[in-house]
Amino acid sequence: MIGTGTAGASDSGARAANPGEAEGAAASRWQNAVGLLLSGYLAAQRAARGLVRGVHSRWRRSLQLRVVTTTLLISALVTAVLGFFLVQQVLTGLLEAKRTAALNDHKAGLTAAVNALQDGDQASDPDGRLAQITEELSQSSGTTGLYEVVILPDVGGLSGYATVDEASVPRRLRDDVGSSLELEQQYVTYTEIIRGDSREPGLAVGARMSHAYELYYLFPLDHEQQMLDLVQNTVVFVGSALVILLVVVAYIVTRQVVIPVRLAAGSAEQLASGDLSERMKVRGEDDLARLAMSFNDMAGTLQEKIHELEELSKVQRQFVSDVSHELRTPLTTIRMAGDLLYEDRDELDPTMGRSVELLQSQLERFEELLADLLEISRHDAGAATLALESGDIRHAVMKAVGDAEQIAERRGIKVVLRLPADPCVAEYDSRRINRILRNLVVNAIEHSEGKDVIVTAAGDRDAIAVAVRDFGVGLKEGEEHLCFDRFWRADPARARTTGGTGLGLSIAKEDALLHGGWLQAWGMPGKGSQFRLSLPRKAGKELRGSPLPLAPPEMAIGRTRPGFAAVIGDPDIARPQAGEAL
Repeated sequence: MIGTGTAGASDSGARAANPGEAEGAAASRWQNAVGLLLSGYLAAQRAARGLVRGVHSRWRRSLQLRVVTTTLLISALVTAVLGFFLVQQVLTGLLEAKRTAALNDHKAGLTAAVNALQDGDQASDPDGRLAQITEELSQSSGTTGLYEVVILPDVGGLSGYATVDEASVPRRLRDDVGSSLELEQQYVTYTEIIRGDSREPGLAVGARMSHAYELYYLFPLDHEQQMLDLVQNTVVFVGSALVILLVVVAYIVTRQVVIPVRLAAGSAEQLASGDLSERMKVRGEDDLARLAMSFNDMAGTLQEKIHELEELSKVQRQFVSDVSHELRTPLTTIRMAGDLLYEDRDELDPTMGRSVELLQSQLERFEELLADLLEISRHDAGAATLALESGDIRHAVMKAVGDAEQIAERRGIKVVLRLPADPCVAEYDSRRINRILRNLVVNAIEHSEGKDVIVTAAGDRDAIAVAVRDFGVGLKEGEEHLCFDRFWRADPARARTTGGTGLGLSIAKEDALLHGGWLQAWGMPGKGSQFRLSLPRKAGKELRGSPLPLAPPEMAIGRTRPGFAAVIGDPDIARPQAGEAL
């Protein structure tokens, strides 16, 4: 009995231990499964990150990938936008045509129904007459095809007649027709035509047929829907094919040029780093070979130009430095001494007083010459800038003429203005344009041989122009270009009575070019000369023409006119009389 009891106890302990081992095995399997899932997730995450880094690196380094992808996106976007607008235009056109035809058909049916109703006023069966009218109208067809007819009463106690469910007529349309104060006033709206359990889109047109009845036409839009579906499918197919073709073309083109472009990029990097001796290898005779040759020519020219610019920059800097330090300082001292002598000139004897006046005028001329030299140096160095502002060129003309008024009075010359009545507004640097106009007017006075000087201004949509005309000795053939050279004179023996420096026209030409404009000259021996300044109204716009002719109008028709009347339209500007000296 003892042995039997021991054995029973052992079996019971084994049975008690088996459930714990099963639970431990299940937990181990669960942990293994979780570990596998976590390992798979981490591996997938690393793979995704590696893929993103690879795509990003490929995108940054591959011109072909960027071009093909960009072509795909842009072409798809453009095709989608154009397709959308095309479908909208087709839809609008179809609905508008349907609407017009529906109104016409309804108008014709309404007229026929009214006539038939009036003819049957004495009939003994008005309901039968309305039914007959409905049947006759429904059997008719117009330019839009078959349609449904609905006649509804507007007062109680009467019956309506319809070839389709009366619910197809929307309530808003019935309200509009019912509230209409005029017979045969048509109203249109979109609706759904109900045929039993089916519904289809339609166009409803209604109007009062009489004070008791309303006539409605319901036009199905299934044909228009079919046409619109056809257009949409065509647009989708053609757009998809076009996008695919564009992507293929972009791939082929970039494939053919990507290697030469990389080579060119490497050579350009060498040039940018300062190695101006870098050249591309030329292979073959195709366009890429010509590109390599052009690149090499450009590199050689660039090397030469950089050297020239370096030398020119040194000369310009040295010139500006010398002028600034070597001329301005002593000139300031001389100017101070000259001003003191000029203020006390009345206390000196006449000979010394006259010498002081000459000294003062020559000092002023020397200052102008120095200023002109500095301005020319800025233009040569490409350092000249514009202070653009919007202004009326007529005011600039009046200011320039006013500045030259004393010179004209001393020489007994009249400056005649011919300005437009409307403002000639443009964007320009007022300081530089005033300097140009003042120079042209003063030169015209100096070379006018005592005759009148005519200043004309005009403007059109894109440009403005000012022409200064004199009737002096004129210009010989070829001198219309030489006159803009530095220190050039039409007559070398001629003295500069007005104190010019010989650089005025050169600076004026540079100022005009800086504005993107023209400064041109015309002249004939014995017939005088004319200088024309043309400027674009908008800064930065290309100047394609001038509102004024280069040659004077009287020369174009083979005769001369003694002068022009002054016409100034702005009430803020003083209006001189015709032929009045300014």
